[in-house]
Amino acid sequence: MVAREKNIISKRLIHSYLSSVISITLVLVLVGASALFAANAGEISRFFKENMVVSLILGQSVTEEEGQELARKLTSDPQVLSADFISREQGTQEMKVLLGEDFLSVFESNPVPLSIDLHLNGDMVSRDSLVFLKSRFLKEPAVEEVVYQESLVEILNANLRKIVAILTGVVIVLLFISFVLINNTVRLNVYSRRFTIHTMRLVGATRAFIRRPLMRHALVQGAVSGLLAAGCIAAALWWAGSSNEILLQILDERITGFVLLGVFFLGIIICQISAFFVVNKLVAISKDDLYY
Repeated sequence: MVAREKNIISKRLIHSYLSSVISITLVLVLVGASALFAANAGEISRFFKENMVVSLILGQSVTEEEGQELARKLTSDPQVLSADFISREQGTQEMKVLLGEDFLSVFESNPVPLSIDLHLNGDMVSRDSLVFLKSRFLKEPAVEEVVYQESLVEILNANLRKIVAILTGVVIVLLFISFVLINNTVRLNVYSRRFTIHTMRLVGATRAFIRRPLMRHALVQGAVSGLLAAGCIAAALWWAGSSNEILLQILDERITGFVLLGVFFLGIIICQISAFFVVNKLVAISKDDLYY
């Protein structure tokens, strides 16, 4: 009979422990995922900016050799990430996709000019910087026109600032929620041991002595939850990155590593803080309050 009761109690403790770990892990995953994108907001912004195309339309008298030479020259510019020369044949194929196969039938000669598609350094993709670069590129004798979507630049910068602000707010809210939820979870675990704590106090145990095993338990619980949360996020990133390489280009490995490390230590810190205050409160309560 005694063995059976011990078995039942052990199963309940294991179930309670696993439930607590799973609850804390899920909360930390939400916090970590939001923090990951908030911390990488700068890299996300840079990715979209550097994928915006600035087209240099070359004059009709410019030869392909001259166009290719200009593309090579622009590639060495520190503000330019890449310069792709677009021949008339390539431009014609692109126009056929957009306008249809017979779009040339209304022209006596091929109107598609030579061009160079530029991808700029992300720091230069702003309204003022693009105006400055446009004037610079137009000084090249071969360049007749510089084309880019001005509205897209403004929309991109404005929306990215909003996204960063929203993500930062979400992370702050989730941090507060995570503290409350994890604190309640740890509180319930410690509260289930209130009679043991009271017995230890009756035999003269100090607060530090009573607190030590419970703090150790909270440390293990926080470490396991933090490790599981970091592992879940890392696994999700690996899976998403294996199916879409763009994600790996957007996220900075160093920042991602710091966020995962932060998730791990966040689980430990919150569990430790919660256990410390709950144990101190339970040590101070009277015998009658133990039943409420």
